[in-house]
Amino acid sequence: MIEFQDVRKTYHLKGVTKTILKGLTARFPSGKNIGILGHNGAGKSTLMRLIAGAELPDSGKIKRNVKVSWPLGFKGGFAGKMTGIENVRFVARMYGEDTERMVQFVEDFSELGASMSLPIKTYSSGMKARLAFGVSMAVNFECYLIDEITAVGDARFKRKCDKVFETKLKHANIIMISHAESAIKKLCDAACLLHEGELTMYDSVDEALAQHRKNQLK
Repeated sequence: MIEFQDVRKTYHLKGVTKTILKGLTARFPSGKNIGILGHNGAGKSTLMRLIAGAELPDSGKIKRNVKVSWPLGFKGGFAGKMTGIENVRFVARMYGEDTERMVQFVEDFSELGASMSLPIKTYSSGMKARLAFGVSMAVNFECYLIDEITAVGDARFKRKCDKVFETKLKHANIIMISHAESAIKKLCDAACLLHEGELTMYDSVDEALAQHRKNQLK
């Protein structure tokens, strides 16, 4: 379970304050695949980074009693001067994984070839996303955070992502952001809607999608 206790998050840009969460108290229950809905700019990716611990709230507490991944496709955790292989080994040691097994998995999955021996700062955004997805799939998390990662790569690579992901879902759950309603309906059995700094949880994906459509018409 992931629990938010009176969590506030704001950004201050050029004299303007943008509120992402006004004071959220909510639970993301274990054992469910949850979709995050909201209009562009609502703060969905920020919410996901808060869940992962990649960003800290202004106030309040976030508790996790499951092993949560970083957002798939989030490249902020990579060290730019280190090579792809060095980054994979670093993550493996952090999570107590076998380093060489993990390197082999990521090399095979990401298909980055000789670029694995180059510094991350030389990678394109697509290469970083492939590496991030491969690293995430190499670790056995209990909850995977997904932020449109399956959009990366060509049709063949997308099918490859789908296949390995289906295997992971047999033993883990997801919290995902997607602008594709079909993806939310296919993978999620519950949803939440982020709107004007407030998050509403729905047991019904269809109900959440219906309210999301209404919000977009306002």
